[in-house]
Amino acid sequence: MARYTGPKTKISRMFGEPILGNGKWLGKNSNPPGMHGAQRKRKTLGEYALQLKEKQKAKYSYGVLEKQFRNTFVEAARRKGVTGENLIKLLEARLDNTVFRLGIAISRPAARQLVAHKHITVNGMVVNVPSYQLQPGDTIGLKEKSSINTAVTSNIRGRNPKFGWLDWNEAEMKGTFIAYPERESVPENIKEQLIVELYSK
Repeated sequence: MARYTGPKTKISRMFGEPILGNGKWLGKNSNPPGMHGAQRKRKTLGEYALQLKEKQKAKYSYGVLEKQFRNTFVEAARRKGVTGENLIKLLEARLDNTVFRLGIAISRPAARQLVAHKHITVNGMVVNVPSYQLQPGDTIGLKEKSSINTAVTSNIRGRNPKFGWLDWNEAEMKGTFIAYPERESVPENIKEQLIVELYSK
């Protein structure tokens, strides 16, 4: 299963923000990674470098590698509407991301593991593909055996109320993907227009 397994703090320092959810070390050391990171002068990035950096940030944030990310972009460009916004909507509609947003898992990697290990159901059917694209109205829940597994349920914290495109039923431990989110509702600090410009070259 293709995924990034390297040091997470290094990636956070590269971008200067906790894109992988572990920002506790940024306060102590916000320099770029590497032995000479503190002495290295920060250069003004060119247009291409800025675009590439933004694409890398999106890939690391959502845990997607290059081929899958490009396929998602192609689908976003094919759909009606603004390509950059469509890209963010498709990334947010991934099953692993939605499991994380619903509060079933504490991080996207943890959500990906739950999906891959067949703990998650979509409309009552077990789905073990993290990149599975949800459609508005889909119901996401835990498999019956998993719902009584304390190792799985102990990390459930409930949906953040900011995510209005999702609904969480705590009694049934089920969530609903109501609709694709509007761009302004997604908290990720990603300049998607730079990614569109990169792929348009």
